[in-house]
Amino acid sequence: MATEAQPPVPAARLGRVHFAGIGGAGMSGIARIMLARGISVSGSDAKDSALLGELRALGASVRIGHAAGNLGSLGPDDTLVVSSAIRPDNPELAEATRRGLRVLHRAAALASVMAGRRVIAVAGTHGKTTTTSMLTTVLRECGADPGYVIGGILTETGLGAEDGAGLDFVAEADESDSSFLLLSPDVALITNVEADHLDNYESLADIQAAFTTFGAQVTSMVLTCADDPGAETVAARLDPARVRRYGESPHADYRLLDVTPHGMAISFNVAADRSPFGEVFAQLTVDVPGHHNALNATAAFAAAVELGFAPPRVAAAIAGYRGAQRRLELKGEARGVRVLDSYAHHPTELAADLRAARDITADAGKGRVIAIFQPHLFSRTRIFAAEFGAALGLADEAIVLDVYAAREDPEPGVSGQLIVDAVPGRRARFVPDPAGAAAVIDAIAEPGDLVLTMGAGDITALGPRLVEILRGPAEPPEPPGGPRE
Repeated sequence: MATEAQPPVPAARLGRVHFAGIGGAGMSGIARIMLARGISVSGSDAKDSALLGELRALGASVRIGHAAGNLGSLGPDDTLVVSSAIRPDNPELAEATRRGLRVLHRAAALASVMAGRRVIAVAGTHGKTTTTSMLTTVLRECGADPGYVIGGILTETGLGAEDGAGLDFVAEADESDSSFLLLSPDVALITNVEADHLDNYESLADIQAAFTTFGAQVTSMVLTCADDPGAETVAARLDPARVRRYGESPHADYRLLDVTPHGMAISFNVAADRSPFGEVFAQLTVDVPGHHNALNATAAFAAAVELGFAPPRVAAAIAGYRGAQRRLELKGEARGVRVLDSYAHHPTELAADLRAARDITADAGKGRVIAIFQPHLFSRTRIFAAEFGAALGLADEAIVLDVYAAREDPEPGVSGQLIVDAVPGRRARFVPDPAGAAAVIDAIAEPGDLVLTMGAGDITALGPRLVEILRGPAEPPEPPGGPRE
């Protein structure tokens, strides 16, 4: 499928729309917006979920399993939307091709629902979901009523997408399959550019070339992180008149200063000598931990100011951010042990979240950081085993599960043990299944400890289970009239 930006087909002209894989974060968000606009939506997915139940309640026809018959009576005036997870031999894709349906990649469908709006796209190897969520929150708090599609769930709304009635539309732009090249946003943020998704790209140079192409397609302004070497490489290739920078670097247009952690929150200052409002100095606090989140919040602040929102109002709006699911999300506390969950699945992301976890325990004055990591993809595990091991060395104790295969077939000799062998100081153990990891935590966790579940697979279900185990068996209720002898 082509990965060059084309004029989007307005959503209203797509006819009836069927999503193959409608339960994905991005696909379900686009479907939700189409349903809000009165478009007939159907879809299929491999297994049922609460998210599919929500789409059914909104009027979507959803079936479990992929089959040609799921397309119903759709014809040449209608559309099939697919993601890169849909293989060429998928029966719905084959049937749509036979019938002559329009077939759109998910990113092209996203472009369709954003047509006619001022589009702000957030791209980068790390931090996309958090930065998109922060910027969406800021624009909402500033009264802009933006549309948004996020690769996660925004805590304030409980949703990953809404149409909104305002001019602005904020979207997470996915580089993993090069599909962000189907977008031509008005404004783009590039948080960082590192080696990842090497099943799709040949090298870091190939990734940087893709981000450069993406940046060149932006019609107004590209905001990049001045602290990240990869983002700087991309920025240097773009028209300097359209590039603005943020970060701690002295040459950043929006400079991050005085970062101070406060447990599960962080405060910092942002200064700008030249902005649409002239000289700016703002004091900000955001209720998520970690130095990397101060950078993400600076990006959101800078973008909102460049879009024309007054700095004091933007700074106040940042304080309204309450996080996104699976981004250092607190799942609960029991026996004096806090359990957080993170989507981190790249060595840089693990290191950033583990440093944030250290800030939290340091603020409390006690406790260890215990990481439970589920590697995602055999290829990523093989390529980055040493880097994963080094990152997990930031934890006091590390447990590594077996690899979550996702879209890949197993590779001989590739398992979580590869990562365990690379952790310094032998502070890691290979426990293939989540149940075994839960038993280890029950045995070793002490009051003050912080347990962080990490990975892009199904490890997210482990966090609530850990809280239950740490609480222990529920005590039976007292009989009526109080306790008896």
